[in-house]
Amino acid sequence: MSLPHVARNGAGFTIVELLFSMAIMLGITGVIFSLVDPARGTYQTQPEISDMQQRLRVGTAFLRDDLLMAGAGSLAGGNLTGTLMNFFAPVQPVLLGGANSDPLNGVFYRDNAISVFYIPPTSPQTTIAQVMPQPSAELKIGRDISCPDAKPLCNWKAGMRVLVFDNEGAFDIMTITHVQPGSGGGPPVEGMLQHNKRIAGNELSKKYDVGAQVAQVAQRTYYWDPATRQLRYFDGADQDEAVIDDVVDVQFTYFAEPRPPVVLSEDDRTTSYGPKPPLLTTRHKGGGNNANSAWPAGENCVFRVNPLNPNTRIARIPDLAPGSQALVPLTEAMLTDGPWCPDVTFPTRFDADLLRVRKVGVRMRVQVASAHLRGPAGVLFRQAGNSTSSRRLVPDQELQFEISPRNFNLAR
Repeated sequence: MSLPHVARNGAGFTIVELLFSMAIMLGITGVIFSLVDPARGTYQTQPEISDMQQRLRVGTAFLRDDLLMAGAGSLAGGNLTGTLMNFFAPVQPVLLGGANSDPLNGVFYRDNAISVFYIPPTSPQTTIAQVMPQPSAELKIGRDISCPDAKPLCNWKAGMRVLVFDNEGAFDIMTITHVQPGSGGGPPVEGMLQHNKRIAGNELSKKYDVGAQVAQVAQRTYYWDPATRQLRYFDGADQDEAVIDDVVDVQFTYFAEPRPPVVLSEDDRTTSYGPKPPLLTTRHKGGGNNANSAWPAGENCVFRVNPLNPNTRIARIPDLAPGSQALVPLTEAMLTDGPWCPDVTFPTRFDADLLRVRKVGVRMRVQVASAHLRGPAGVLFRQAGNSTSSRRLVPDQELQFEISPRNFNLAR
């Protein structure tokens, strides 16, 4: 018996058809990956962008708060009240404090460092009550007016950073090491403040006279360290720490009052800004008629005797823009050529043009921390990275802003 014939179908897939279908599948897969890969790049870069923006916000907040307060002066100091701008420069383009203080090393300008001084409104404040020797082991002071009579030194504490200054352009910063009550004899000496500038080689810059102001001070120094790529904060003594990381550039610019200062009244020698000139018959250094002063009688770093009228004073520093009221940017040359206040012999000297600063510009640039998200050095990247994908690049971010310190612009 024979089996029935079964028809066989020879239809199937040829090699060409298989290759064609595989090509379609690979194309679709490639499209899917091309859609997924940018998303992966976005997920990787967006957190880094947010981190950079947050670091810029932190750096801006620190600088803004302290620059706004710059120059705030004493509330209780006889004729030494008001903005510090009338006595010395409370903003300086240097790192101040410690053994690495720029002026001690002959440096008077850095575009990536700024030091700011102000007296907090709640700080203890008083005046020198007795002339001290030079060098000095302690400051003999009067009563803090915020303290009761029974406790005239109630607010002073060891470890405080203290500013002493006078109306001649001199100032010193020190740390209180010990607070000692007076001997019981009553005013004017209510107590003594021992300080860390009693050591030979670290003395006060001058022999301060009775009436010089003593107050707790806030000193804020910000500087860029290119080695660690950090914006750092220094309090002038012990605290030196990073504010933000991965900073590739910081620059400070200073804008000045173009008009020179004037003596508003020769009777009390008040000025539009800057330290008041001494009496026409005296020299200012150390008080009294000191023949060793660097300035002639009746003159200081900002004012000189008017050659056309010897009974008046005129500005020693020039008009930067005659006929204009607009602020003028100060160059490094203008901030390092003098005249020097109080005079060229002082270790704490500063250029007189710093007394005319009215606005500070800040430029800050940060980078992404990972080198895998940075490309070649150039416009987009200050520091080169090793990324080979354009989809995984996070360019540097830069922020520029300007601050007009409240206490610098009281007359504008």
